[in-house]
Amino acid sequence: MGGLRVDLSGAEIRVDPAGGAAADDGGSPPVFLPRQPAAPPLLALDIGGTLIKLVYTASCGGGGAELRFAKFERRRMQECFDFVRAQGLVHRNGSTMGSSKENMALKASGGGAYKYTEDFREKLGVCLDKVDEMDSVVSGANFLLQSVPGAAFTHMNGKKSSVDISPNNLFPYLLVNIGSGVSILKVTGNRKFERVTGTHIGGGTMFGLAKLLTGCKSYDEFLQLSQKGDNFVLDLIVKDICGELVCQKQGLSTSTLASSFGKVITSKKKLTDYRPEDLASTLLSAFTYNIAQIMLEVDNISFLVASILRLRRVFFGGSYIRGHKSTMQNISYAIDFWSQSKMQAVFLQHEGYLGALGALMSYGDSGDKNMNLEEMKEEENIHESATPIDETSADEHNDGNIFPYLLVNIGSGVSMIEVTGNGKFERIIGSHLGGGTILGLARLLTGCSSYDEFLELSQRGNNLAVDLTVGDIYGEHGYPKIGLPASTTAASFGKVSSSRLSEYKVEDLAAALLNSFTYNIGQIAYFVANLSGLKRIFFRGAYICGHEKTMDKISHSLKYWSKGQVQTTFLCHEGFLGTLGAFWSYENMGIDGLAAHDVIREVLLGAPYTGQLPSLPLTHQQDNGEDTTFEGEVERLRHDNAVLKAELERLQRENTELKAKLVSEGKSSMALLWRSERQRLFNQPTTWFKSYERLG
Repeated sequence: MGGLRVDLSGAEIRVDPAGGAAADDGGSPPVFLPRQPAAPPLLALDIGGTLIKLVYTASCGGGGAELRFAKFERRRMQECFDFVRAQGLVHRNGSTMGSSKENMALKASGGGAYKYTEDFREKLGVCLDKVDEMDSVVSGANFLLQSVPGAAFTHMNGKKSSVDISPNNLFPYLLVNIGSGVSILKVTGNRKFERVTGTHIGGGTMFGLAKLLTGCKSYDEFLQLSQKGDNFVLDLIVKDICGELVCQKQGLSTSTLASSFGKVITSKKKLTDYRPEDLASTLLSAFTYNIAQIMLEVDNISFLVASILRLRRVFFGGSYIRGHKSTMQNISYAIDFWSQSKMQAVFLQHEGYLGALGALMSYGDSGDKNMNLEEMKEEENIHESATPIDETSADEHNDGNIFPYLLVNIGSGVSMIEVTGNGKFERIIGSHLGGGTILGLARLLTGCSSYDEFLELSQRGNNLAVDLTVGDIYGEHGYPKIGLPASTTAASFGKVSSSRLSEYKVEDLAAALLNSFTYNIGQIAYFVANLSGLKRIFFRGAYICGHEKTMDKISHSLKYWSKGQVQTTFLCHEGFLGTLGAFWSYENMGIDGLAAHDVIREVLLGAPYTGQLPSLPLTHQQDNGEDTTFEGEVERLRHDNAVLKAELERLQRENTELKAKLVSEGKSSMALLWRSERQRLFNQPTTWFKSYERLG
């Protein structure tokens, strides 16, 4: 099939085509290729963790051909095989239509191209010519943006607007591909890109939870439910915490999302007491906001990554979007909010078929090769996953001054604050996926009544019973080209296939919840610290509460994302820092003028916890130029604090003695004055009586 290729010149989208196949994806209109031969037809597949996506050519009246699109759930692979036969895309002897050769190869992308090779050989008599997944996704996106007018659009405030993209001014851009999980790619040219990061909280997570919470059978059914629901029934918003008056005084929007599923914590309702529509709406808002933010930094993550890379153009693709208005609206709002209207979310027609389109484009590519896993391992990691980090050693940032640092406050939601000095701080960003979300979902899914009970459940569970791993998609070797081993979580809750909650152990669900959200918080914290140039992160909040498993997971997340360059420290009494701050503000305690700085330092540095990971040493530059270790610094602070406390006690004793003396001397002085004045008055009776008469 090496002589076959796709002619893209003159490509255009046909919104209302005639003669489309019944099984085609109605949300993805055909693309007309006026110069493409009608026969033989070409077929390419993208076999992902949840769906099989097909792109194929078909003849159309008047000459030329169309690119048509179809998708099937991976668990219903036989339906895919039947469709390929019914459309005449392969001969019964296994050859492609119009070819006399047998056992011809079909271009295929995605992890399933490796895992299901034998199934396609057995059922269709074809080989799968494997094309790298990330290469295919980028090629598919570039094809749409460079060759298909009207392929890109925005969706804001309910209005869809086409975006004109000049092929000469396309690069660089950020591509967020949302499938079962999320991959975020920086694209700098044709076949030039790097996978910047990704997250296991994607479409697979949302659909898995949707099955368990709402009982829906398909993703489209879930999207339809979400349009009829009200997320404010379960979501905690700013007004619920601060009250409307405080919101007005501080300039906060009363409807700002503070904690997804946060209202469940104080509610006595069970899962069956909530409407499926409201649960679906809450899930949709929770995860679309989170994905958009991750993008910018990267709903957290997309914004953060784009900011770090200084990119202002962000395109969204992946089968998770499906042209759904609420999904696009949520992502657009989140990008606009977090970027302060400096970035726009741009969506693509056929966004779920980027991988299959890229695979189709590879027909006739002389540089293409059928890679096997061993070749992928040996190939240099040109597109290897990388997170942008400052290569400066963490030790260079650790001096006697703890400032600046990032304080991550994990309560019902998450706030991230850059602290540059005493009384000098700025809230950088936050996330609605915090302790309230995890406990709210835990109550709905496991029936636990407290956070302690949830954590105890999670310790006895196995998250791999419900989480989809890279190995589940690619097989035992994982995805070595971008450095993802088989054990890597690809999509939290991505293995959930049944909508019956009773079929899953509550311990496994608890373990998956803890794994999902702690890693998400750690990832966002790293991006924020990276964006702000901070090398030290302190974690606090009632969500942590000294629980070792929670701290271990956050620590491992930070170590992974930062490649060990960011120091992770947990604080003593981490759930009470707000109360401690109010306590130390009492002026009559003498703390402000005497020991405030050292008291705060001792609270911050007194007992760091990094789980199984070694703590990076904090150092102090002494006058003689020698560095002391963190333990020595803490001991010095404790000694200084003891001296200051002793001095404070001495001053308080002297103050008490002085007050007593003043009171005693005051009484004696008043008595003497009264006796003297009385004697004077009696010695001048006339004057006294005259004064009395006037008073009378």
